[in-house]
Amino acid sequence: MPELIKAKEPFKFCTRLHLSELTGLRASTLGQLLSIIKRVSGSCIYHHTHRFLQQHQYLSPEPPNDFAYWVVDILGEDELGERLVSIDTMQYSTIRDLREKIVLTIENYLNNNPLAKLKFARSGEEFHFIKSISFILPTNYIVYDLNEFVEVLKKITIDSIYFHIFEARLRLEKPTNDFSYWIENSLGDKELANELSGFDPYTRTLEDLRNKIIQIIGRKMVG
Repeated sequence: MPELIKAKEPFKFCTRLHLSELTGLRASTLGQLLSIIKRVSGSCIYHHTHRFLQQHQYLSPEPPNDFAYWVVDILGEDELGERLVSIDTMQYSTIRDLREKIVLTIENYLNNNPLAKLKFARSGEEFHFIKSISFILPTNYIVYDLNEFVEVLKKITIDSIYFHIFEARLRLEKPTNDFSYWIENSLGDKELANELSGFDPYTRTLEDLRNKIIQIIGRKMVG
């Protein structure tokens, strides 16, 4: 087994508590949906594009985002729903960029399908905008090398994995996930860091994601 490198800075595992809060904003038409998407907070966009990852972490692939679900099931706009589902969340490292892609997708559809503007959701089926509020908490786990890292990774909660892989990267606008960032900058292993950030985490359950990361690091430690 190769000699383990000690990190310049230890990795401190965090976890998160999550609350959902109604904004009081709602849409009955695609035009209203578009208008509100343009001006709501980033935490609102985050909630409606990542809620399924948080609540249905044992499903793979994850169900569609809330916007796609509503335009298909409530307004019957299947084509737009398919376009929204096809947005590759992995491509966007900021909520701002993700919001712009959603806005452009809906705008283009409305420009080519003007009759879609006339469709109204039935009473009680409006789209209600919700924002995501996260409380980030430190854990007692602090590690200095890959062996310690893997041992903690085997037992931490999926909330901690979710935070370090998804939330820290997208909501905090980091260029990569926390694990890859630490491995590259504190352990100096750019190859391993790239491998951990190179696969699409959105196509896996959180438990699968845990196992995948452990597997990749395990191969490195015995290589």
